[in-house]
Parts: sequence; C-alpha cells; structure tokens
Amino acid sequence: MIDKTALEQVINEALEGTKMFLVTLKVSKDNVIDVALDSDEDITIDDCVAVNDAVLAAFDRDDEDYELTVGSYGLTSPLLLPRQYRNSVGCDVEVLTADGRKLKGVIADADDEGFTLTTTVKRKLEGKKRPEMVEEQERFNYSDIKQTKNIINI
Repeated sequence: MIDKTALEQVINEALEGTKMFLVTLKVSKDNVIDVALDSDEDITIDDCVAVNDAVLAAFDRDDEDYELTVGSYGLTSPLLLPRQYRNSVGCDVEVLTADGRKLKGVIADADDEGFTLTTTVKRKLEGKKRPEMVEEQERFNYSDIKQTKNIINI
C-alpha cells in the first residue's frame, strides 16, 4: 500500500509556490488514490496534470500498482479548511451547525479558529407593530459546524 504520509509530502512539494493547496487525500486498501485540490484562484487541467506527474515521478507503478485521480475540489462540496472559509468571505453559504440548526447567510469574516456568519432574520423590534427584516451576525468555531456549503446563485 502506498505510504499516505510520503504521498502527501510529494503533493505538497508539487504545490509549493502556487496558490493551490491540498484539501483531501484518500488512499484505499486497493491503492486507489483520490487527490482533491483547491486554490485561491482558478485551477486548470494543467495544474492537476502537474500534480499527477509529480506523484507518478515519485511512486513507480512497476514497484507498486495504483490508480490515481487528481482533481479540483467541487464548488458545491462542503468547506473543510479555514483557508476555504477565508476564500469564501462575502459568499452566500448554507451552514448546518452541530446542534442541528440550518442557517443561510454570508460569511463576513474567517480566521483559523472560526468564522462570522451574517444572516437576515425577521424580528419584532421595540416600538414597531410589525416584524422587520434585520441583519444579525453570529460567530462560530469550526468545531461547532457539521457542514458549510457555498450557495450557487444563477
């Protein structure tokens, strides 16, 4: 079986000096390797091919056979890393919290510990007869989140 730590090191070395970063690396018992990359900018097929070639150069298929897939992390896939949250500041997202709440809003800020979500909610304000829509911000730690996905507005 391919050494996952060595594989991750080869991939990260191939990504040095680029705006790309490794999001997920899966290695099955049958040596099926799935690499998902993300970037602060667009990822091209050539970018994926370059990482694929680096892995092929480092791990000889004659020594150990494996299947390799290198691709970009999906736009509608859940955010996993703080860097992805930082890249999504200003974007519409859907958040599922660990306590079961489902929220839609905009990521206002993100750092290594968590992020701030701006939501629009209907509230009865003092002195008003009818509820009004108001913006509220709530801070979340990443550990308090089950899943966050970008909402694609077409």
